[in-house]
Amino acid sequence: MQNTRLNTLIDSLGRQIAQELRNPWRRIALLLITLLFGVYLGLSLAAVAGQLAYWDITVAALLLFVSEFVSWLFYGNAFKARKSLWGEALNALKIGVMYGLFVIAFILGS
Repeated sequence: MQNTRLNTLIDSLGRQIAQELRNPWRRIALLLITLLFGVYLGLSLAAVAGQLAYWDITVAALLLFVSEFVSWLFYGNAFKARKSLWGEALNALKIGVMYGLFVIAFILGS
């Protein structure tokens, strides 16, 4: 790939972001934001899928496959996703979505 100004700008921006996220407090804040966004995403998915009753099974199957794939990536030994920021953020998003779905289930069950 050629070393253009745009490439140099994007590479330096990526290095600066990686440098900023090495701070443990910023990393925890990013993971917390990802977890809370996952809760929001789970609540909104349940609300949207609940409006159109024929999408319930399709959305449930899709969420199951995505959740299992993320778990396979994060907890499997083949990839180093457990030590990387993107792996932790993806797992936090999955946990947030599952928590949001449990909250909706408890609300509807009461």
